[in-house]
Amino acid sequence: MESKRDIIFYKQYFTKFFAEQPTIVKEKIAYVFKVVRTVEKVPEKFLKHLTDTDGLYEIRIEVKSNAYRIFCCFDKGKLIVLFNAFQKKTQRTDRKEIKRALKLKDEYFKNKK
Repeated sequence: MESKRDIIFYKQYFTKFFAEQPTIVKEKIAYVFKVVRTVEKVPEKFLKHLTDTDGLYEIRIEVKSNAYRIFCCFDKGKLIVLFNAFQKKTQRTDRKEIKRALKLKDEYFKNKK
């Protein structure tokens, strides 16, 4: 399959989270990353734009009854930059995690210049 997008990790935030996950979660993350990389129009089930967040998206992972979120943004349209990730404990996405992701996104674009 031809890659539509590339995924990169900003600093160690995501990789640290990933290393701490059980194998079943790692396998599901790998599957969702493959979908995000190769599918032209990624279903909202896997990648959702967060309103009122200035270009922040969340990659959505569901494993059994557990929900995981990986915050990301696009850079140059085809590059997805991953920031922080966490396991959801409630229906609503934690505002603290969103604020952290926005801070990391701003930092990424400032350091890129």
